[in-house]
This record gives sequence, structure tokens and C-alpha cells, in this order.
Amino acid sequence: MDSHNIQEVLGVDVGTVRVGIARGNLHARIAEPVRTVPALSAISEINNLIKLYSSDALVIGLPRNLDGDETAQTKHVEAWAQEARKHIKLPFFWQDEALTSHKAQQLKPSANNLGLDAEAAAIILQDFLEANDSDRVAV
Repeated sequence: MDSHNIQEVLGVDVGTVRVGIARGNLHARIAEPVRTVPALSAISEINNLIKLYSSDALVIGLPRNLDGDETAQTKHVEAWAQEARKHIKLPFFWQDEALTSHKAQQLKPSANNLGLDAEAAAIILQDFLEANDSDRVAV
């Protein structure tokens, strides 16, 4: 899928308990954390944020181990994305999320205290925004 017509993007760090959400603009190439929400209400919250920010696409962090192999969390995120696609009518993209939680923990907490999950989502989204179009992987 081509990302040329996409401008506003939401980034998602899917966890089993919480989901971090960030927003960014493909042309400005700047991601910012938005909020952390309970996993059970994440799809509804994401749909609300899509309307609020006029989002054109969703970027989901895909966890893998350091060798690039799938983990139990990879399967969880893939299943979450499959369910989310039934309720969110936008293009979805994968973004490797290797070490994003670790990077988020290295950051000083944001002034508005959005949580590590939202910070991790912003790191995932920033990686996507900085990638070449040919390196972006549609779900």
C-alpha cells in the first residue's frame, strides 16, 4: 500500500493490559504521545482519536525478539490488529518496535504524564515517519 496520500497518522503500542497511542504527521515527520488507554477500550478510543485528528492511517508496533523471530506478544498484536481492522476503516501499517519500551524508559517522563506506553507509541510512530516509503509495510 502506498503512503503518498497519507498525512495524519496514529501510532499504537499494543499491550495486553494497556495500549499507548501517539499521533504524527507524515510531512512534518514529528510524532507525539497522546494517551495510554486500557486495552479493552483501545479500539473505541482509537476511533475517537481518528475523528479528532482526521487520521488517515494507523501504525502498529510489531514486537519481535532481537533475532527478528516472532514471540507470544507478536501473536497477540497480530490478533489485535485483525480484530481492530473490523472496526477501524483505515489503512494499517506495521512498524518494528524492537527496543521501543526500553527507549521509552530512558526518556524523562513527559510533562503531561502520558505514560510509558504512549511514549513507546510515539517512538514506534517516529520510526515509521522517518522510514522511506518503500520500507513501510502495510498490514
